[in-house]
Amino acid sequence: MKEVREILYKVKINKVIGDTSTLIENIASDSRKVKEKDLYIAIDGVNVDGHKYISSAIKKGAICIVCEVLPTKIQEGVLYVEVESTRQAIGIISSNYFSDPSTKLKLIGITGTNGKTTIATLLYNLYKTAGLKTGLISTVINYIDDKEIESTQTTPDSLTINILLNQMVEQGVKYCFMEVSSHGIEQKRISGLQFAGGIFSNLTHDHLDYHTSFEVYRNVKKEFFDNLPSNAFSLINKDDKNGMYMVQNTNSKVYTYGLKTYADYKTKILESSLEGMLLKINESEFWTNLSGKFNAYNLLAVFSAASILGMPFNETLQLMSALKSIKGRFEYLKLNDITAIVDYAHTPDALKNIINSINEIKTNKEALITIIGCGGGRDKSKRPLMGDIASSLSSKVIFTSDNPRNESPDTIIQEMISGVKPLNAVKTISIANRKEAIKTACQLARSNDIILIAGKGHETYQEINNKKHLFDDYKVVKEFLTKMN
Repeated sequence: MKEVREILYKVKINKVIGDTSTLIENIASDSRKVKEKDLYIAIDGVNVDGHKYISSAIKKGAICIVCEVLPTKIQEGVLYVEVESTRQAIGIISSNYFSDPSTKLKLIGITGTNGKTTIATLLYNLYKTAGLKTGLISTVINYIDDKEIESTQTTPDSLTINILLNQMVEQGVKYCFMEVSSHGIEQKRISGLQFAGGIFSNLTHDHLDYHTSFEVYRNVKKEFFDNLPSNAFSLINKDDKNGMYMVQNTNSKVYTYGLKTYADYKTKILESSLEGMLLKINESEFWTNLSGKFNAYNLLAVFSAASILGMPFNETLQLMSALKSIKGRFEYLKLNDITAIVDYAHTPDALKNIINSINEIKTNKEALITIIGCGGGRDKSKRPLMGDIASSLSSKVIFTSDNPRNESPDTIIQEMISGVKPLNAVKTISIANRKEAIKTACQLARSNDIILIAGKGHETYQEINNKKHLFDDYKVVKEFLTKMN
Protein backbone atom coordinates (compact mmCIF):
# COMPACT_ATOMS: atom_id res chain seq x y z
CA MET A 1 0.00 0.00 0.00
CA LYS A 2 1.09 3.56 -0.70
CA GLU A 3 -0.11 7.00 0.21
CA VAL A 4 -1.65 8.84 -2.73
CA ARG A 5 0.52 11.92 -2.13
CA GLU A 6 3.62 9.75 -2.69
CA ILE A 7 2.49 8.66 -6.13
CA LEU A 8 1.30 12.11 -7.27
CA TYR A 9 4.90 13.40 -7.48
CA LYS A 10 5.39 15.26 -10.79
CA VAL A 11 1.70 14.98 -11.78
CA LYS A 12 0.14 18.25 -12.99
CA ILE A 13 -2.75 18.70 -10.55
CA ASN A 14 -5.61 21.20 -10.89
CA LYS A 15 -7.65 20.41 -7.79
CA VAL A 16 -7.78 18.00 -4.85
CA ILE A 17 -10.85 17.09 -2.77
CA GLY A 18 -10.08 14.82 0.18
CA ASP A 19 -7.10 13.49 2.10
CA THR A 20 -3.96 12.74 0.03
CA SER A 21 -2.57 10.60 2.84
CA THR A 22 -5.16 7.99 1.81
CA LEU A 23 -3.57 4.56 1.41
CA ILE A 24 -4.39 2.70 -1.82
CA GLU A 25 -3.91 -0.99 -2.61
CA ASN A 26 -3.59 -0.82 -6.38
CA ILE A 27 -4.18 1.18 -9.57
CA ALA A 28 -6.84 0.53 -12.23
CA SER A 29 -7.87 2.31 -15.43
CA ASP A 30 -10.61 -0.22 -16.23
CA SER A 31 -13.59 0.13 -13.88
CA ARG A 32 -14.36 -3.58 -14.30
CA LYS A 33 -11.03 -4.46 -12.67
CA VAL A 34 -11.38 -2.14 -9.65
CA LYS A 35 -11.11 -3.76 -6.21
CA GLU A 36 -11.39 -2.57 -2.61
CA LYS A 37 -9.12 0.39 -1.74
CA ASP A 38 -7.98 0.92 -5.35
CA LEU A 39 -7.14 4.14 -7.15
CA TYR A 40 -9.19 4.52 -10.34
CA ILE A 41 -7.92 6.69 -13.21
CA ALA A 42 -10.64 7.86 -15.60
CA ILE A 43 -9.17 8.02 -19.11
CA ASP A 44 -11.02 9.46 -22.09
CA GLY A 45 -9.98 6.77 -24.57
CA VAL A 46 -10.44 6.31 -28.30
CA ASN A 47 -13.64 4.28 -27.86
CA VAL A 48 -14.64 4.71 -24.20
CA ASP A 49 -14.59 7.64 -21.76
CA GLY A 50 -13.61 6.33 -18.32
CA HIS A 51 -15.27 9.32 -16.64
CA LYS A 52 -18.64 7.63 -17.29
CA TYR A 53 -17.64 4.79 -14.98
CA ILE A 54 -16.45 6.75 -11.92
CA SER A 55 -19.55 5.88 -9.89
CA SER A 56 -19.22 2.23 -10.89
CA ALA A 57 -15.57 2.22 -9.77
CA ILE A 58 -16.54 3.71 -6.39
CA LYS A 59 -19.25 1.07 -5.92
CA LYS A 60 -16.60 -1.60 -6.52
CA GLY A 61 -14.39 -0.14 -3.82
CA ALA A 62 -12.29 2.65 -5.34
CA ILE A 63 -11.27 5.17 -2.65
CA CYS A 64 -9.35 7.56 -4.92
CA ILE A 65 -10.47 8.94 -8.28
CA VAL A 66 -8.04 10.65 -10.67
CA CYS A 67 -9.88 12.46 -13.46
CA GLU A 68 -9.80 15.44 -15.81
CA VAL A 69 -13.36 16.52 -14.98
CA LEU A 70 -14.71 16.15 -11.45
CA PRO A 71 -18.11 14.43 -11.19
CA THR A 72 -21.08 16.57 -10.17
CA LYS A 73 -21.71 14.34 -7.17
CA ILE A 74 -18.76 14.13 -4.73
CA GLN A 75 -18.96 11.11 -2.46
CA GLU A 76 -17.82 11.46 1.13
CA GLY A 77 -14.76 9.38 2.06
CA VAL A 78 -13.43 9.31 -1.50
CA LEU A 79 -10.34 11.28 -2.57
CA TYR A 80 -10.73 13.14 -5.87
CA VAL A 81 -7.73 14.42 -7.83
CA GLU A 82 -8.39 16.57 -10.90
CA VAL A 83 -5.42 16.58 -13.30
CA GLU A 84 -4.62 18.24 -16.62
CA SER A 85 -4.23 14.91 -18.47
CA THR A 86 -5.14 11.48 -17.13
CA ARG A 87 -3.26 9.89 -20.04
CA GLN A 88 -0.06 11.53 -18.85
CA ALA A 89 -0.88 11.13 -15.17
CA ILE A 90 -1.35 7.36 -15.33
CA GLY A 91 2.22 6.89 -16.57
CA ILE A 92 3.70 9.04 -13.82
CA ILE A 93 1.44 7.57 -11.12
CA SER A 94 2.20 3.99 -12.24
CA SER A 95 5.92 4.70 -12.29
CA ASN A 96 5.79 6.28 -8.81
CA TYR A 97 3.66 3.45 -7.42
CA PHE A 98 6.19 0.82 -8.50
CA SER A 99 9.16 2.96 -7.34
CA ASP A 100 10.36 3.97 -10.82
CA PRO A 101 11.29 0.53 -12.22
CA SER A 102 12.54 2.03 -15.52
CA THR A 103 15.42 3.68 -13.61
CA LYS A 104 16.58 0.34 -12.19
CA LEU A 105 17.45 -1.24 -15.53
CA LYS A 106 18.57 -0.01 -18.94
CA LEU A 107 15.39 0.59 -20.94
CA ILE A 108 15.99 0.98 -24.68
CA GLY A 109 13.12 2.14 -26.90
CA ILE A 110 12.96 1.30 -30.61
CA THR A 111 10.75 3.39 -32.87
CA GLY A 112 10.18 3.81 -36.61
CA THR A 113 7.73 2.55 -39.22
CA ASN A 114 9.44 -0.74 -40.03
CA GLY A 115 11.94 -2.89 -38.15
CA LYS A 116 10.88 -2.19 -34.56
CA THR A 117 9.96 -5.78 -33.73
CA THR A 118 13.01 -7.28 -35.45
CA ILE A 119 15.51 -4.90 -33.81
CA ALA A 120 13.96 -5.24 -30.33
CA THR A 121 13.71 -9.04 -30.55
CA LEU A 122 17.21 -9.51 -31.97
CA LEU A 123 18.64 -7.34 -29.18
CA TYR A 124 16.74 -9.41 -26.62
CA ASN A 125 18.04 -12.65 -28.18
CA LEU A 126 21.58 -11.26 -28.38
CA TYR A 127 21.68 -10.29 -24.71
CA LYS A 128 20.02 -13.53 -23.60
CA THR A 129 22.60 -15.52 -25.57
CA ALA A 130 25.31 -13.48 -23.84
CA GLY A 131 23.96 -14.80 -20.54
CA LEU A 132 22.42 -11.54 -19.35
CA LYS A 133 18.99 -11.24 -17.74
CA THR A 134 16.95 -9.38 -20.33
CA GLY A 135 13.38 -8.20 -20.96
CA LEU A 136 11.38 -7.60 -24.13
CA ILE A 137 8.21 -5.60 -24.75
CA SER A 138 7.10 -6.10 -28.36
CA THR A 139 4.27 -6.57 -30.83
CA VAL A 140 4.74 -10.34 -30.94
CA ILE A 141 5.51 -11.31 -27.33
CA ASN A 142 6.75 -9.92 -24.03
CA TYR A 143 9.52 -11.57 -22.02
CA ILE A 144 10.59 -11.18 -18.41
CA ASP A 145 13.94 -12.94 -18.81
CA ASP A 146 12.81 -16.48 -19.79
CA LYS A 147 9.16 -16.01 -18.84
CA GLU A 148 6.87 -15.50 -21.84
CA ILE A 149 3.89 -13.13 -21.53
CA GLU A 150 1.29 -12.60 -24.24
CA SER A 151 1.39 -9.28 -26.09
CA THR A 152 -1.78 -7.46 -27.14
CA GLN A 153 -0.36 -4.10 -28.31
CA THR A 154 2.89 -2.83 -29.83
CA THR A 155 3.21 -0.42 -26.91
CA PRO A 156 1.07 -1.50 -23.91
CA ASP A 157 -0.72 0.98 -21.67
CA SER A 158 1.36 2.80 -19.04
CA LEU A 159 0.15 0.69 -16.14
CA THR A 160 0.96 -2.59 -17.92
CA ILE A 161 4.42 -1.31 -18.91
CA ASN A 162 5.26 -0.45 -15.31
CA ILE A 163 3.91 -3.76 -14.03
CA LEU A 164 6.13 -5.59 -16.55
CA LEU A 165 9.17 -3.45 -15.72
CA ASN A 166 8.63 -3.93 -11.98
CA GLN A 167 8.50 -7.71 -12.47
CA MET A 168 11.69 -7.50 -14.53
CA VAL A 169 13.46 -5.60 -11.74
CA GLU A 170 12.27 -8.19 -9.21
CA GLN A 171 13.76 -10.92 -11.42
CA GLY A 172 17.11 -9.14 -11.73
CA VAL A 173 16.71 -8.05 -15.36
CA LYS A 174 19.40 -5.57 -16.39
CA TYR A 175 18.29 -4.65 -19.93
CA CYS A 176 14.86 -4.22 -21.50
CA PHE A 177 14.26 -3.63 -25.21
CA MET A 178 10.89 -2.10 -25.97
CA GLU A 179 9.01 -1.20 -29.15
CA VAL A 180 7.70 2.36 -29.03
CA SER A 181 4.84 3.00 -31.45
CA SER A 182 3.53 6.36 -32.63
CA HIS A 183 0.20 5.55 -30.97
CA GLY A 184 2.06 4.83 -27.72
CA ILE A 185 3.89 8.17 -27.88
CA GLU A 186 0.84 10.24 -28.83
CA GLN A 187 -1.37 8.57 -26.20
CA LYS A 188 1.29 9.21 -23.49
CA ARG A 189 1.75 5.48 -22.77
CA ILE A 190 5.49 6.04 -22.21
CA SER A 191 4.92 8.99 -19.87
CA GLY A 192 7.01 8.73 -16.70
CA LEU A 193 9.48 6.22 -18.14
CA GLN A 194 13.25 6.82 -17.99
CA PHE A 195 14.87 5.58 -21.22
CA ALA A 196 18.60 4.86 -21.37
CA GLY A 197 18.48 5.04 -25.15
CA GLY A 198 16.34 5.30 -28.25
CA ILE A 199 16.76 3.75 -31.71
CA PHE A 200 15.20 5.14 -34.91
CA SER A 201 14.86 2.66 -37.80
CA ASN A 202 13.06 4.58 -40.57
CA LEU A 203 9.94 6.56 -41.35
CA THR A 204 7.53 5.84 -44.19
CA HIS A 205 3.82 5.98 -45.04
CA ASP A 206 1.75 4.44 -42.20
CA HIS A 207 -1.02 5.18 -39.67
CA LEU A 208 -2.20 8.24 -41.61
CA ASP A 209 -5.78 7.28 -40.72
CA TYR A 210 -4.85 8.07 -37.11
CA HIS A 211 -2.27 10.86 -37.42
CA THR A 212 -4.01 12.71 -40.33
CA SER A 213 -0.74 13.64 -42.11
CA PHE A 214 2.83 12.45 -42.55
CA GLU A 215 4.14 15.59 -40.81
CA VAL A 216 2.02 14.89 -37.72
CA TYR A 217 3.15 11.24 -37.73
CA ARG A 218 6.82 12.29 -38.05
CA ASN A 219 6.58 14.86 -35.27
CA VAL A 220 4.98 12.36 -32.89
CA LYS A 221 7.98 10.06 -33.43
CA LYS A 222 10.31 13.01 -32.88
CA GLU A 223 8.72 13.65 -29.45
CA PHE A 224 10.30 10.44 -28.20
CA PHE A 225 13.82 11.72 -28.92
CA ASP A 226 12.99 15.27 -27.77
CA ASN A 227 12.27 13.86 -24.32
CA LEU A 228 15.36 11.68 -23.91
CA PRO A 229 17.64 12.91 -21.08
CA SER A 230 21.26 13.99 -21.50
CA ASN A 231 22.59 10.73 -20.04
CA ALA A 232 20.74 8.68 -22.69
CA PHE A 233 21.73 7.93 -26.29
CA SER A 234 19.93 8.25 -29.62
CA LEU A 235 20.87 5.84 -32.43
CA ILE A 236 19.63 7.04 -35.80
CA ASN A 237 19.46 5.47 -39.27
CA LYS A 238 21.30 8.19 -41.17
CA ASP A 239 20.27 6.78 -44.56
CA ASP A 240 16.67 7.72 -43.81
CA LYS A 241 15.97 11.33 -44.80
CA ASN A 242 14.06 11.85 -41.54
CA GLY A 243 16.85 10.46 -39.35
CA MET A 244 18.65 13.64 -38.39
CA TYR A 245 15.34 15.51 -38.08
CA MET A 246 14.44 13.17 -35.23
CA VAL A 247 17.36 14.37 -33.10
CA GLN A 248 17.30 18.13 -33.86
CA ASN A 249 16.16 18.97 -30.33
CA THR A 250 17.35 16.00 -28.30
CA ASN A 251 19.59 16.34 -25.25
CA SER A 252 20.83 12.79 -25.67
CA LYS A 253 24.16 11.67 -27.13
CA VAL A 254 23.58 11.05 -30.86
CA TYR A 255 25.04 8.13 -32.82
CA THR A 256 24.34 7.21 -36.45
CA TYR A 257 24.32 4.04 -38.56
CA GLY A 258 23.91 3.41 -42.28
CA LEU A 259 24.81 1.46 -45.38
CA LYS A 260 25.09 4.39 -47.80
CA THR A 261 26.13 7.59 -46.02
CA TYR A 262 29.02 8.35 -43.69
CA ALA A 263 27.96 7.23 -40.22
CA ASP A 264 29.39 6.18 -36.86
CA TYR A 265 28.50 2.56 -37.65
CA LYS A 266 28.56 1.15 -41.18
CA THR A 267 28.07 -2.22 -42.82
CA LYS A 268 28.42 -3.64 -46.31
CA ILE A 269 26.63 -6.60 -47.86
CA LEU A 270 29.27 -8.86 -49.44
CA GLU A 271 27.04 -11.82 -50.33
CA SER A 272 23.28 -12.39 -50.16
CA SER A 273 20.98 -15.38 -50.58
CA LEU A 274 17.72 -16.68 -49.16
CA GLU A 275 19.79 -18.61 -46.60
CA GLY A 276 21.51 -15.49 -45.28
CA MET A 277 24.12 -12.78 -45.88
CA LEU A 278 27.83 -12.17 -45.51
CA LEU A 279 28.23 -8.73 -43.91
CA LYS A 280 31.26 -6.59 -43.23
CA ILE A 281 31.33 -4.33 -40.17
CA ASN A 282 34.48 -2.37 -39.26
CA GLU A 283 36.64 -4.56 -41.55
CA SER A 284 35.36 -7.75 -39.92
CA GLU A 285 33.20 -10.21 -41.84
CA PHE A 286 30.45 -12.36 -40.37
CA TRP A 287 27.69 -14.60 -41.68
CA THR A 288 24.08 -14.08 -40.64
CA ASN A 289 21.09 -16.35 -41.15
CA LEU A 290 18.93 -13.30 -41.91
CA SER A 291 18.35 -12.16 -45.50
CA GLY A 292 17.61 -8.88 -47.28
CA LYS A 293 18.99 -5.34 -47.23
CA PHE A 294 16.35 -4.30 -44.67
CA ASN A 295 17.78 -6.93 -42.32
CA ALA A 296 21.28 -5.57 -42.91
CA TYR A 297 19.94 -2.29 -41.48
CA ASN A 298 18.27 -4.12 -38.59
CA LEU A 299 21.43 -6.05 -37.75
CA LEU A 300 23.55 -2.91 -37.96
CA ALA A 301 21.17 -1.20 -35.50
CA VAL A 302 21.56 -4.20 -33.18
CA PHE A 303 25.35 -4.17 -33.45
CA SER A 304 25.50 -0.39 -32.93
CA ALA A 305 23.25 -0.45 -29.87
CA ALA A 306 25.23 -3.32 -28.33
CA SER A 307 28.45 -1.41 -28.96
CA ILE A 308 27.08 1.76 -27.36
CA LEU A 309 25.92 -0.31 -24.37
CA GLY A 310 29.44 -1.69 -23.96
CA MET A 311 29.32 -5.20 -25.39
CA PRO A 312 32.79 -6.17 -26.76
CA PHE A 313 33.13 -6.03 -30.57
CA ASN A 314 34.22 -9.63 -31.18
CA GLU A 315 31.67 -11.08 -28.76
CA THR A 316 28.89 -9.10 -30.45
CA LEU A 317 29.75 -10.37 -33.96
CA GLN A 318 30.13 -13.94 -32.74
CA LEU A 319 26.76 -13.90 -31.01
CA MET A 320 25.06 -12.10 -33.90
CA SER A 321 26.14 -14.79 -36.36
CA ALA A 322 24.00 -17.27 -34.40
CA LEU A 323 20.82 -15.14 -34.37
CA LYS A 324 17.82 -16.67 -36.15
CA SER A 325 15.03 -14.97 -38.09
CA ILE A 326 11.95 -13.95 -36.11
CA LYS A 327 8.51 -15.46 -36.56
CA GLY A 328 6.68 -13.70 -39.36
CA ARG A 329 9.68 -11.62 -40.41
CA PHE A 330 11.17 -13.02 -43.65
CA GLU A 331 10.30 -16.46 -42.26
CA TYR A 332 10.80 -18.96 -45.03
CA LEU A 333 10.49 -22.66 -45.75
CA LYS A 334 11.38 -24.72 -48.80
CA LEU A 335 9.32 -27.76 -49.78
CA ASN A 336 9.19 -29.59 -53.11
CA ASP A 337 11.63 -27.07 -54.63
CA ILE A 338 9.28 -24.16 -53.88
CA THR A 339 10.23 -21.43 -51.41
CA ALA A 340 7.56 -19.71 -49.32
CA ILE A 341 8.28 -16.52 -47.38
CA VAL A 342 5.94 -15.16 -44.70
CA ASP A 343 6.45 -11.53 -43.74
CA TYR A 344 4.62 -8.86 -41.75
CA ALA A 345 5.16 -6.23 -44.50
CA HIS A 346 1.96 -4.18 -44.30
CA THR A 347 3.17 -0.73 -45.37
CA PRO A 348 4.15 0.37 -48.89
CA ASP A 349 7.80 0.78 -47.95
CA ALA A 350 8.04 -2.54 -46.11
CA LEU A 351 6.43 -4.36 -49.05
CA LYS A 352 8.76 -2.65 -51.53
CA ASN A 353 11.80 -3.50 -49.39
CA ILE A 354 11.02 -7.18 -49.07
CA ILE A 355 10.11 -7.67 -52.74
CA ASN A 356 13.24 -5.80 -53.84
CA SER A 357 15.33 -7.94 -51.48
CA ILE A 358 13.87 -11.13 -52.96
CA ASN A 359 14.42 -9.86 -56.51
CA GLU A 360 18.04 -8.99 -55.73
CA ILE A 361 18.67 -12.49 -54.41
CA LYS A 362 16.85 -14.59 -57.02
CA THR A 363 17.88 -15.11 -60.64
CA ASN A 364 15.57 -14.22 -63.52
CA LYS A 365 14.47 -17.85 -63.87
CA GLU A 366 12.30 -18.03 -60.75
CA ALA A 367 8.87 -16.43 -60.60
CA LEU A 368 7.82 -14.40 -57.56
CA ILE A 369 4.17 -14.88 -56.64
CA THR A 370 3.03 -12.29 -54.09
CA ILE A 371 -0.08 -12.68 -51.94
CA ILE A 372 -1.14 -9.39 -50.40
CA GLY A 373 -4.12 -7.71 -48.75
CA CYS A 374 -4.75 -4.62 -46.63
CA GLY A 375 -6.36 -4.35 -43.21
CA GLY A 376 -9.87 -3.00 -42.85
CA GLY A 377 -10.62 0.05 -40.72
CA ARG A 378 -7.12 1.40 -41.25
CA ASP A 379 -5.31 3.89 -43.53
CA LYS A 380 -7.09 3.58 -46.90
CA SER A 381 -4.65 5.84 -48.74
CA LYS A 382 -1.95 3.15 -48.77
CA ARG A 383 -4.11 0.55 -50.52
CA PRO A 384 -3.53 1.69 -54.15
CA LEU A 385 0.16 2.18 -53.33
CA MET A 386 0.41 -1.42 -52.10
CA GLY A 387 -1.39 -2.62 -55.24
CA ASP A 388 1.02 -0.74 -57.49
CA ILE A 389 4.16 -1.94 -55.68
CA ALA A 390 3.10 -5.60 -55.58
CA SER A 391 2.03 -5.70 -59.24
CA SER A 392 5.05 -3.75 -60.53
CA LEU A 393 7.71 -5.80 -58.73
CA SER A 394 6.23 -9.34 -58.74
CA SER A 395 5.81 -11.94 -61.49
CA LYS A 396 2.23 -12.53 -60.35
CA VAL A 397 0.05 -11.04 -57.59
CA ILE A 398 -2.94 -12.51 -55.80
CA PHE A 399 -4.95 -9.83 -54.03
CA THR A 400 -6.75 -11.25 -51.01
CA SER A 401 -8.11 -10.34 -47.59
CA ASP A 402 -5.86 -9.45 -44.66
CA ASN A 403 -7.79 -8.53 -41.51
CA PRO A 404 -10.89 -7.01 -43.15
CA ARG A 405 -12.41 -6.31 -39.72
CA ASN A 406 -15.79 -4.67 -40.42
CA GLU A 407 -15.07 -3.76 -44.06
CA SER A 408 -15.89 -5.73 -47.18
CA PRO A 409 -12.80 -7.68 -48.37
CA ASP A 410 -13.91 -7.13 -51.99
CA THR A 411 -14.03 -3.36 -51.48
CA ILE A 412 -10.53 -3.34 -49.99
CA ILE A 413 -9.23 -5.45 -52.88
CA GLN A 414 -10.79 -3.11 -55.44
CA GLU A 415 -9.09 -0.15 -53.77
CA MET A 416 -5.75 -1.97 -54.05
CA ILE A 417 -6.42 -2.83 -57.70
CA SER A 418 -7.12 0.86 -58.41
CA GLY A 419 -3.38 1.45 -58.03
CA VAL A 420 -2.34 -1.22 -60.54
CA LYS A 421 -0.95 0.19 -63.78
CA PRO A 422 -2.74 -1.10 -66.93
CA LEU A 423 0.38 -2.93 -68.18
CA ASN A 424 0.56 -4.89 -64.89
CA ALA A 425 -3.14 -5.83 -64.74
CA VAL A 426 -2.52 -9.10 -66.57
CA LYS A 427 -0.30 -10.26 -63.68
CA THR A 428 -3.03 -9.91 -61.05
CA ILE A 429 -5.89 -12.06 -59.82
CA SER A 430 -8.26 -11.56 -56.88
CA ILE A 431 -9.26 -14.26 -54.39
CA ALA A 432 -10.88 -12.81 -51.27
CA ASN A 433 -10.59 -16.04 -49.26
CA ARG A 434 -7.02 -15.97 -47.92
CA LYS A 435 -6.72 -19.75 -47.62
CA GLU A 436 -7.83 -20.21 -51.22
CA ALA A 437 -5.39 -17.49 -52.30
CA ILE A 438 -2.48 -19.35 -50.67
CA LYS A 439 -3.66 -22.66 -52.16
CA THR A 440 -3.82 -21.08 -55.63
CA ALA A 441 -0.31 -19.66 -55.28
CA CYS A 442 1.00 -23.14 -54.40
CA GLN A 443 -0.75 -24.60 -57.45
CA LEU A 444 0.66 -21.90 -59.74
CA ALA A 445 4.21 -22.22 -58.44
CA ARG A 446 6.74 -24.24 -60.41
CA SER A 447 10.12 -25.64 -59.38
CA ASN A 448 12.35 -22.97 -57.74
CA ASP A 449 9.58 -20.34 -57.69
CA ILE A 450 9.09 -18.12 -54.64
CA ILE A 451 5.78 -17.38 -52.90
CA LEU A 452 5.65 -14.26 -50.72
CA ILE A 453 2.74 -14.07 -48.27
CA ALA A 454 2.79 -10.52 -46.93
CA GLY A 455 0.85 -8.49 -44.41
CA LYS A 456 0.11 -10.69 -41.41
CA GLY A 457 3.45 -12.25 -40.49
CA HIS A 458 3.38 -13.60 -36.94
CA GLU A 459 -0.38 -13.21 -36.50
CA THR A 460 -2.27 -16.44 -35.85
CA TYR A 461 -5.73 -15.12 -36.63
CA GLN A 462 -7.83 -13.28 -39.18
CA GLU A 463 -10.14 -10.56 -37.95
CA ILE A 464 -13.41 -10.74 -39.89
CA ASN A 465 -16.52 -8.78 -38.84
CA ASN A 466 -14.59 -7.85 -35.69
CA LYS A 467 -14.20 -11.52 -34.68
CA LYS A 468 -10.86 -13.32 -34.62
CA HIS A 469 -10.63 -16.62 -36.48
CA LEU A 470 -7.62 -18.92 -36.20
CA PHE A 471 -5.35 -18.45 -39.22
CA ASP A 472 -1.59 -18.82 -39.55
CA ASP A 473 -0.02 -18.02 -42.95
CA TYR A 474 3.04 -20.16 -42.25
CA LYS A 475 1.03 -23.24 -41.22
CA VAL A 476 -1.38 -22.88 -44.16
CA VAL A 477 1.31 -22.60 -46.84
CA LYS A 478 3.29 -25.42 -45.28
CA GLU A 479 0.20 -27.64 -45.35
CA PHE A 480 -0.43 -26.99 -49.05
CA LEU A 481 3.21 -27.37 -50.10
CA THR A 482 3.47 -30.65 -48.15
CA LYS A 483 0.41 -32.02 -49.98
CA MET A 484 2.08 -31.39 -53.35
CA ASN A 485 4.24 -34.51 -52.97
